[in-house]
Amino acid sequence: MDAGANVCFYLTGLFSELRLAVPWGHIAVKVWGSQKNPPVLCLHGWLDNANSFDRLIPLLPQDFHYVAMDFGGHGLSSHYSPGLPYYHLHFVSEVRRVAAAFKWNRFSFMGHSFGGTVAGMFACIFPEMVDKLILLESTPLVLDCNEPENILTYKQRNIEHMLQVEASQNSLRVSNMEDLLQRLLNKNSHLNKECGELLLQRGTRKMGTGVVLNRDRRLAMPEHSFDFLSKEMLVHFIRRLRANVLMIKATQGYYDVRRANDEKKEAMLFIVDTLRNILKERFQYVEVPGNHYIHMNDHHLVAGLVSSFLQSQPRTALML
Repeated sequence: MDAGANVCFYLTGLFSELRLAVPWGHIAVKVWGSQKNPPVLCLHGWLDNANSFDRLIPLLPQDFHYVAMDFGGHGLSSHYSPGLPYYHLHFVSEVRRVAAAFKWNRFSFMGHSFGGTVAGMFACIFPEMVDKLILLESTPLVLDCNEPENILTYKQRNIEHMLQVEASQNSLRVSNMEDLLQRLLNKNSHLNKECGELLLQRGTRKMGTGVVLNRDRRLAMPEHSFDFLSKEMLVHFIRRLRANVLMIKATQGYYDVRRANDEKKEAMLFIVDTLRNILKERFQYVEVPGNHYIHMNDHHLVAGLVSSFLQSQPRTALML
């Protein structure tokens, strides 16, 4: 496996585990299929991990090379160096490092929730590198329709939260797996028990007589790390997209960054209309029954859609 220096390789069933060296440690990835096949990079949601795709990927075409990464501070990936907060563009740069490690010149994305916004931003910044963009309960960019008065507050809270974590002398909280699972399910009603257990398999490690969460305590609310765009900037960014885009929306999923604004669908509708008007036949929008974790809870519902999209012939993209 030639995926950069200091790569550790572990064979585990039908997939392999890799650790890609980065300046602050490593990025952990799970790999399915031959490197000779077209690559698909899979990006998980906020505070989730690469296990998000364990149920879906086995149902997808086997003639692709699937790589599911843990974002920094998530899963088995290293935490950022002391003093550095987590920002949207940092995660985008992690993707660029993964692509460089695998020596990909062009690849496709499958992103859930926050992972889709990272994939979308990457596809706008590096349009020549992205073939197809699959958005699972996600938008490629985040609009500021309902948030302009809050954006600076989010940035302030991100910095203050990081300083509070650094100043805290609290040791890691050791729990048993049953308590952690119950806390996870209480905070996220869209997850079922089986999928919660799957995320915690990778999201925890043993310590003493119990387990602790792997994730970096500096990670706060997702909106603290988002890059919000005005309508004008969002249109400009989408005009840069050369990828074919499939957006799969769950009927009982989320419509806004903040759940308190979820009944306001203005941002979602504007983004969908903009994608449809600019990308035309390169954009597909599909609604399916289910909730935010449709790719885990009801993976059979989306597997056919994703498979057909991946196997479809690419359409010519014009630079506007």
